[in-house]
Amino acid sequence: MMGPEDFFDLKDSGHQNLFRTDIPVWNALDRLGEYLASFFRNSQPLAGHVGMVERPLVLVDGTVREDLSIRAAGPKNRIQAFEGDSPLEEAAIIMPGAFLSDDQIIIGPGTVIESGAFIKGPSVLGANTEVRQGAYMRGNCLIGDGCVVGHTTEIKASIMLDGAKAGHFAYIGDSILGKDVNLGAGTKLANLKMIPGNIMIRVDRKAHNTGRRKLGAILGDRTETGCNSVTSPGTFMAPDSIVYSGVSVPGGFYPRKSYVMPSRDSIVTGSMFE
Repeated sequence: MMGPEDFFDLKDSGHQNLFRTDIPVWNALDRLGEYLASFFRNSQPLAGHVGMVERPLVLVDGTVREDLSIRAAGPKNRIQAFEGDSPLEEAAIIMPGAFLSDDQIIIGPGTVIESGAFIKGPSVLGANTEVRQGAYMRGNCLIGDGCVVGHTTEIKASIMLDGAKAGHFAYIGDSILGKDVNLGAGTKLANLKMIPGNIMIRVDRKAHNTGRRKLGAILGDRTETGCNSVTSPGTFMAPDSIVYSGVSVPGGFYPRKSYVMPSRDSIVTGSMFE
């Protein structure tokens, strides 16, 4: 109980080594800085690219290319790089107007960083991920494949596994989002309780000291939050759970397929059946 296997299916994840089955899931956040540092032991394609991006940065096979054009194309008008008239699906693109606080940043194939995004390292982003206009990545961020860090979303010291999305106005602090988690617009994952001391979590009448002053939410695979919901520090939700819109979720452990919904100025919690 409270191991990573209770929240995430990691068999297809490229970051299995960050998680250990013999210790609680939140330990991955303690190890995150060291894990990210391992990506930067060799020279990186963005070395020396610091500050405001003045012209598009296009990376193909780990090399910055200056001979390519970019434009919106396809049915969704997705930003793509072109060599002549041929699209390069594997190209990663950083649009002009994005700001790179340092060069400890890795972006995977097909990932697009839109104008107005501000990124601090160390940050590692996987393939085919979107960092949208106005996003603020404050460092120690690990973002998987097919993720969205959305407009005015702020994220720091956190992990988003493949397919996790925070499309609009979210705050993600010291948290882990499992595969295909979706945060509704305005979701806030609070990470610092007002009363001093480490965050405690009680499961099956046993109290666990996380050893962390800051700890947001651990959201299991496919968990969804409604718009303008807030999770309290130390919220642990097992896979396939749902938080309804506008709800403030008390910290604690919620088993698989839990729901948290409003009820006459209060909330109701329970479990969904198969």
